[in-house]
Amino acid sequence: MAHFVFMLTHDDRTVDNAAEIVPTLADTGLRYIGFKDVGADLARQRELTSLAHDAGFEVMLEVVSTSKEAELSSLRSAAEAGFDWVLGGTHGADTAGMLPDGVRYCPFPGQVVDHPSVLLGTMDEIAADAERLTGLDHVAGLDLLAYRHPTANTLELIRAVVQASSGPVIVAGSIASIERAVAVSEAGAWGYTIGSAIFDGLLPGAPSIADQVRRVLEDTDSGADIATETQT
Repeated sequence: MAHFVFMLTHDDRTVDNAAEIVPTLADTGLRYIGFKDVGADLARQRELTSLAHDAGFEVMLEVVSTSKEAELSSLRSAAEAGFDWVLGGTHGADTAGMLPDGVRYCPFPGQVVDHPSVLLGTMDEIAADAERLTGLDHVAGLDLLAYRHPTANTLELIRAVVQASSGPVIVAGSIASIERAVAVSEAGAWGYTIGSAIFDGLLPGAPSIADQVRRVLEDTDSGADIATETQT
């Protein structure tokens, strides 16, 4: 099954109480945790990354700023904050050398606009961009906003991007059920993120955040027993 990344975010913004939540997740079995650049300046990024590392997590920053200047500023901050992964951003070709060696960089393929982010472009265009980006030496994989596309067959889009890519594909945004997480995994994604759905209490184990995280891990591990969706 694909890797679950719990995002300390709601509506594409880092939640105010993220630092209080991190220690409560240490015994859930979770491996990957993340948050957004929006709502977390450099000092807060350092604080949250340190807390997450102390709790045993690999830490991801997702860049959702809408301007090139803000995006590159977030990459510069990420270089100082100690992240293991940096996801998102739409200027992947312009970021070579901005992150330390060992930090996995996974930008958005396709045309990503607005905040909260929306993915545009045809399936062929997005897949071609995925191939181009993962052909760059400094790009490790991709952050795919598959469920944020207004018209695409989401699972077909995931499969096309996975096939075109030479690195891990993480599906981010609008995954609000166990069934959807399983479907993403079966479409070939390396991982997927869930944030808002847990803060909204939409998953088994609610209202507890830690219990919802546990249930995602437990229920997707036995995903063969869950009926998966075939169409969004």
